[in-house]
Amino acid sequence: MGSGVNRMVTGSVVLAGTAYNVRTVGFRPRKVELMNSTGLVLARWQSSMPDASAMKQVTAGTISYVTSNGITPLSDGFTIGADSDINAADERVHFAAWE
Repeated sequence: MGSGVNRMVTGSVVLAGTAYNVRTVGFRPRKVELMNSTGLVLARWQSSMPDASAMKQVTAGTISYVTSNGITPLSDGFTIGADSDINAADERVHFAAWE
């Protein structure tokens, strides 16, 4: 039986446009949200979704379901894929990950 604790870790990284492993979370997340504050893009992934996928919303409001280069959970964090909207070179991405 679980402890009933729902941990959330937040942070940010500056990306280079290539896949990036965020390993500072300390657990395998059940949900991840990303916000690219420069390009104003949101991405969400949850455990019922396949690895490397995400629900993505761009500045114009268009929402799409990406099936590659999205978000993949790791044992101690997650990978931000190389999606050009989410992961643009030299842009800061803020994240929240839930256990």
